[in-house]
Amino acid sequence: MSKSKSQWDFGELFPTEATRKVLSVSELTAQVRSLLEKQVGSIWVTGEVTNLRAQSSGHMYFTLKDAASQLSCVLFSREKVPHRELLADGQKVLLQGDVTVYEARGQYQLTVRAVELQGVGALQVAFEKLKQQLAAEGLFAPERKRPLPKYPQRIGLVTSPTGAAIRDVLHVVRRRNPGLEIILAPCRVQGEGAAEEIAAAIRLLNEFNVGVQALACSDEQEGRSKLKLELQRSSLDLILVTRGGGSLEDLWAFNEEAVARAIFESAIPIVSAVGHEIDFTISDFVADMRVATPSAAAEIITEGVFASRQFVESLVRRMAQAHPRKRLDESLQRLDDLQAGLLRCGKQAVRERQITCQNLAMRLRQVRPKQLLKQRRELLEMNRQRLRELARVRFKDFKSNLAAVGSRLRLLGPEQVLSRGYSITMDAATGKVMREAGKVKAGQKLKTRLQTGEIVSRAEPALPKP
Repeated sequence: MSKSKSQWDFGELFPTEATRKVLSVSELTAQVRSLLEKQVGSIWVTGEVTNLRAQSSGHMYFTLKDAASQLSCVLFSREKVPHRELLADGQKVLLQGDVTVYEARGQYQLTVRAVELQGVGALQVAFEKLKQQLAAEGLFAPERKRPLPKYPQRIGLVTSPTGAAIRDVLHVVRRRNPGLEIILAPCRVQGEGAAEEIAAAIRLLNEFNVGVQALACSDEQEGRSKLKLELQRSSLDLILVTRGGGSLEDLWAFNEEAVARAIFESAIPIVSAVGHEIDFTISDFVADMRVATPSAAAEIITEGVFASRQFVESLVRRMAQAHPRKRLDESLQRLDDLQAGLLRCGKQAVRERQITCQNLAMRLRQVRPKQLLKQRRELLEMNRQRLRELARVRFKDFKSNLAAVGSRLRLLGPEQVLSRGYSITMDAATGKVMREAGKVKAGQKLKTRLQTGEIVSRAEPALPKP
């Protein structure tokens, strides 16, 4: 019979923890790492490199991504991975490595063991590898570069007979040096087997040149110096290896070792003009001169003749201008011009004088001197009469004014005063008018002027006042 429970029986309040297991972060991360390394392990994965960081320790950290996800990767310096220096952001790669967890961040990552570049990257690796190899062998050495002939008469052309490069070269040559002879060694410049055809074309032109020179030596032994000269003129002065622009895959034939060896072994100077300005190929480094484009190469090859032709044309023009016959002709022509100018000036001067005389005669007729003289005489007589009348009137006016002034003067003169019974007493010695009695001295001789006559007297002392 079970024991009954009361309403206060709640059971065990603190049960034991034997039914659950609590892990620390480190323990959980270690278990995840172990699980990934056992279940996934070593794998191959492809994607695009981004966020590349190269530490001073030599370790490289980057992210491998595709359109939807990303994966952290580490490449330790101890791993001997070829071409690790070619890793760059945006590079498509195929990686082999171990999936693990970096416990410090709790982040899963790929520890890289091998790297394979994909697409253009693989070609770039091959390019750099061959470039380093050939540079180490001295194929790019500046001291082995040969100068180009300044006035080439015959050149060899290695290119496709149907490409744009040959059209560009021929167009420039026809315009700048039509007399340049071109020996074409046709070949493919793209695709499988193109490198071997390019190398074979370069060797073929060298063999052709050797055959011509050998024939020249044979003829020299037989004493045919003239034929020797003609054969020497027929030898090749240089070889132009060229094609138009394209992708790295299109230009790859010029990055093959076979082409580089053929250029290096050529006894004839070689100009390489492959692609555009930004394109560089192994053939550019081995050749005696690298030119950006086929057209530019043709201009450089023809520059000597083109510049000389311009100089000769200028010299011919100068000689033609300095020729005595030309100077004599110019002098004769100038003499004719001067003579014609002199006659023209004489006729012009005569014509101007005639016009002047006609104008003067016309003005003279318009003036009529007799009539003008008569009018001037009449005017002179009229002015004379006016002057005479004016003088008479003026004289009459002056006379009237003088009479008036005389009358006023007589009215104001002392004679009028004297006529009214006044007299003027003066000092008899000096004639000074005596105006004050106090200034008259006793015994002073005085002269008194009346209306008629004068009286001389002597002053007496004044009588005392009563």
